[in-house]
Amino acid sequence: MTQDTSPDLTGRSLLAVFAHPDDESIAAGGLLALCADFGARVSLLCLTHGEFNRGEAPARTGQMRATELRAAAAVLGLADPILLDYEDGMLPWTDTAALETDIRETVERVRPEVVVTFGEDGLYWHPDHIAVHERTTAVVAGMRNAPAIYYVTMPPGRMRGLVDHVMGDPSRPGDDEKRRDILGVEDADAFGSMAAPPTLVLAIGARARRKLAAIRCHASQVQDSPLGLLQEREAERFLGTEHYRRSEVGFQGDSFIEQFGSKTPSPLRMT
Repeated sequence: MTQDTSPDLTGRSLLAVFAHPDDESIAAGGLLALCADFGARVSLLCLTHGEFNRGEAPARTGQMRATELRAAAAVLGLADPILLDYEDGMLPWTDTAALETDIRETVERVRPEVVVTFGEDGLYWHPDHIAVHERTTAVVAGMRNAPAIYYVTMPPGRMRGLVDHVMGDPSRPGDDEKRRDILGVEDADAFGSMAAPPTLVLAIGARARRKLAAIRCHASQVQDSPLGLLQEREAERFLGTEHYRRSEVGFQGDSFIEQFGSKTPSPLRMT
């Protein structure tokens, strides 16, 4: 897609529903920035503060990650993020009715045409992510005038390639004790592992640098890690493709985000 054919999305709306600060940036940062750039109102519902982080004080960590989330949202061009107070790491065991009520109330207030959330794989099999997938799907399935819902996944092997590339470069700036994890996940192969095939493949082009900038806003999670050490010129290679699968529940008519991608593994390039 070129600037000559850029759509006007004024009046269109999208809601992203995720579990923790940083989910929005690494999972769907390209799509969110793209829709915002073309005039859509892009909202974010984050269910926890992600307060449990390597043994640090939960209250302090939660406040820090809320600040990081607001900074990342500003980079991506999102409306003020909605940040709830569910306990990090406990979403599968949280009151199902309460979770669904909060998600439903947000959907009804924001009135998005499109909802983006995790797929069944939770991006990398995170239990909180899977719970968000289940609860968001249940909410949309139960609505009379439901939005379209898309599940974000990740190209298999992409995070493994990123880790191997960064860690295999001895000249790369960074601490000698560089972390090998991606957002605390030691097994880079878990990202996209056994995810259902996408129905929409999006190449975000130059916006991959914006996506990386948003990821870097979550410094408490990425500092000295392969994501934090990734260089801007490498962003499109490792972060420039996003996978989405349209749900069988929710609105099934034309969706405005379909124009941005391809239904094949060879995505269109965005400019």
